[in-house]
Amino acid sequence: MIDRRLFTNIDWTLTALALVICLVGIANIYSASFSYAPVGDPYFIKQFYWLFFGLFVAVAVCCVDYHLLEDFSYWLYGFVLFLLLMVLLFGRTSMGATRWLNLGLFSLQPSEPMKIVVIVTFARFFSRFHADGGMTVRDVLIPLAILAVPAMLIMKQPDLGTATLVILIAFSMAFYVGLRWSTVVTFALVTIPLVWFSWAQLLRPYQKNRVLDFLNPERSRLGSGYHIIQSKIAVGSGGFLGKGYIKGTQSQLRFLPEQHTDFAFSVFAEEWGFIGCLILIALYLCLVLWGLNIARRCNDRFGSLLAMGVTAMLFWHIVINMGMVIGLFPVVGVPLPFFSYGGTSMITSMVGIGILQSISMRRFMF
Repeated sequence: MIDRRLFTNIDWTLTALALVICLVGIANIYSASFSYAPVGDPYFIKQFYWLFFGLFVAVAVCCVDYHLLEDFSYWLYGFVLFLLLMVLLFGRTSMGATRWLNLGLFSLQPSEPMKIVVIVTFARFFSRFHADGGMTVRDVLIPLAILAVPAMLIMKQPDLGTATLVILIAFSMAFYVGLRWSTVVTFALVTIPLVWFSWAQLLRPYQKNRVLDFLNPERSRLGSGYHIIQSKIAVGSGGFLGKGYIKGTQSQLRFLPEQHTDFAFSVFAEEWGFIGCLILIALYLCLVLWGLNIARRCNDRFGSLLAMGVTAMLFWHIVINMGMVIGLFPVVGVPLPFFSYGGTSMITSMVGIGILQSISMRRFMF
């Protein structure tokens, strides 16, 4: 039974921040797809549907006591790991990547829920772990094994962006718990041969091209470097105040690829300029800081780690997407939370909001 006192502790600030970003994102998708000839419902209408479904999911998640996640964490981990294995064996291939399981009515991308599951699993593990002075190399071997299996399966699909996110989320939580300097230096030294091995054995040719284009976009202006060059032109041409709503030439003339999904922020920057970007970044900054505030106020270690993990997930999505579209990072296909078109991204982000809401609502119950 749901305790009625919980409804008096709803975190309206968290809800309002997420909703405002969602609505700005839908308005931006309307502009980004304005010149499209839609097949079926326009993209902004479909995004409204995903928003309503996402809100329903967030409400359902926040009504559940987050401590139940602690009890079922390893079961969830095993189940989603099983789904990732099924993707490799029976997954649907599209544009050279095998990431989806066909479930009849819809297709599921198990790497997305794995982000949440890794957060829950790490929170469960670290909540019962105490190391004075920070964790040693030996202390992090088990968490590394927990992380390595899904990260390798996701890279095998291949999905470098999601694998990178899962690794960054896990390392953020480890830093939150505490690492000794000797541990950090050891992993930094181990990373060098791992990067070389990944480059030589794991990355596909198109993924290597993305990294090379990041280092030198001019090497293939009309080929693999086209995305990032057009995105930087769009962002730069916005200037201080922008060209105005639905007046961006890069987007309306469709020079910008993937402009309603991964490069939605480029459309926004062209139309609203530096000032508009500053306001959007401020909204995201408030959301991240509010998530950290929930982690700080939580009265139990598992809840605090869980809130920290969800906040890290949102933070890295924001940083990588914005860095990607302005040329600071390679293009790895990471959407901007609540802003880019896509049901999977919206549902995963809303699950995160539901978990944060669940933690915030129950902080008075201990």
